[in-house]
Amino acid sequence: MGSPDFSVATLQGLYGAGHEIVCVYSQPPRPAGRGQKERPCPVHSAAQTMGIAVRNPENFKSRADCQAFTDLQADMAVVVAYGLILPQAILSAPRLGCVNVHASLLPRWRGAAPIQRAILAGDKQTGVCIMAMERGLDTGAVYMRRSLAITENMTGGMLHDELSAIGAELCLAAVSAISDGTMTAQPQPQDGVTYATKLNSVESRLDWSQSASSLARAVLAFDPWPGTWFEHNGERIKVLAARAEPDAKGWAAREKGVSGKTNSGQVLDLRPTVACANGVLVLERLQRAGRKPQDAAEFMRGYPLAIGDDLV
Repeated sequence: MGSPDFSVATLQGLYGAGHEIVCVYSQPPRPAGRGQKERPCPVHSAAQTMGIAVRNPENFKSRADCQAFTDLQADMAVVVAYGLILPQAILSAPRLGCVNVHASLLPRWRGAAPIQRAILAGDKQTGVCIMAMERGLDTGAVYMRRSLAITENMTGGMLHDELSAIGAELCLAAVSAISDGTMTAQPQPQDGVTYATKLNSVESRLDWSQSASSLARAVLAFDPWPGTWFEHNGERIKVLAARAEPDAKGWAAREKGVSGKTNSGQVLDLRPTVACANGVLVLERLQRAGRKPQDAAEFMRGYPLAIGDDLV
């Protein structure tokens, strides 16, 4: 039971290991692309190439959908970023229960967006947990966990790919051990609970009243989606890479064309460097709407961004 790219590696691992996958559940096809034609999600597409039956219920409020799941008589359900809340009737149906692959070191970052929230918070490590599912939000006991360092300049996309591969590997080991009866789950600690709320495009707008270091982390965390951006003269410009530096006051004092108090969001030099509440953000790679991504120097040759301009 899964939907996005993150889930595909686990499906492929289970299939390649010879497990009998009686059915795949994924989110229904959604309109996508310029033509807004319905497109199946990545797990749906992968299952089709394997010749596995796919079901796409909108939810499990229908008794018929719950019964159809029960009738599969599955030994276990493996759930990876499925995107639906599972009622107790579904959780209880498989003989060995439902097992979840979650991209954090629980109980830190329960919820929808643990990968990006870990980078945003400046965490030095994260990981994957294989968890027994219950009615609470990612509250189940943990069978296996593995940590991974969040390295400097690691983007949300990079971390996603590494955790997806780890999740697939751990899940295979856990499924075998649970099936053999050689593994029991351990309750999560009571301390250290945090929640990874769902991402939205609004929060990806760069808020210059924040610190430069937090904005630099946002640029990393929201790559590739939803991407960070600002507006200048009514045009939205994406920031694809940036780095934080200290001492915004020092920059303002020695740059020509900037006098008096420096406002957050003010352009301080033509690298370009932007003042933040604490420190400055050097923009390294940018993209205008409908244009290709450009390194800062190339971007500045073709775009009228000037010292003293205010970005919003």
